[in-house]
Amino acid sequence: MRARAPGADSRGGVAMPLWNPGMGSGLHAQVTSALGVEIVEGRLAPGSILNLEELGRRFSVGRSVLRESLRVLESLGMIEPRQRLGTQVLPRSEWDLLNPKVILWRGSGAGYFEQMRELLELRLGIEPVAARLSAQAMSEADTHRLAEAARRMVTTSASGDAHGFLEADVEFHDLILRSCGNSVIAHFATTVEAVLRTRTFEHRFPITDYTPASADRHDRLAAAIAERDPATAFAVSLDMIDATVREFDSAAVTD
Repeated sequence: MRARAPGADSRGGVAMPLWNPGMGSGLHAQVTSALGVEIVEGRLAPGSILNLEELGRRFSVGRSVLRESLRVLESLGMIEPRQRLGTQVLPRSEWDLLNPKVILWRGSGAGYFEQMRELLELRLGIEPVAARLSAQAMSEADTHRLAEAARRMVTTSASGDAHGFLEADVEFHDLILRSCGNSVIAHFATTVEAVLRTRTFEHRFPITDYTPASADRHDRLAAAIAERDPATAFAVSLDMIDATVREFDSAAVTD
């Protein structure tokens, strides 16, 4: 399956914006993204040695820009300086696969469905627990915000407003993960946001035949949390993510 171009809308409408997870818009950020994409797509294969002079000519940048870009990639476990060898590309097993930058790069290419499946399986083990905890710990103010986000998902799903649906979906999951009272789980919120936003790279329009049922599950989950019902919150969250796994399995087969 080939992902559509970043920001493109398969229905011919207004392109959705490319999410930039704190990478900035400067020259070194552009070089970092270009190299990151080439690494995740295998054009810079594991074991490759990066030639700084060649990269400088290719991107028309100086060594200071390249060094900054390589520092970022090294911090993500994608490259490593090797004595007497140079800077070497590392295999995927070394990458920081939960970092939003890496998720964005993997999600923009042919590995979209593989990554989505992997991260959905991880979400199955984390988000239902967060939902159960949020039913006990979430503040009244945030339960109202959660209910409003769920309502926006229902209305934007019905109207075909893909951008509005995505923003409401991001806010919904962010609230649950950050309000569950567990600071470790809360750190997973940025990962989930990255996962959700890579859906703009699909060749399909982000709102599909599955979306109305998904919006309804979000609405039921918001109600369970507002009613302080941990067991129901856990069950609805588990069902919601499991249904998304089935959706992506179906899409991967047909595409």
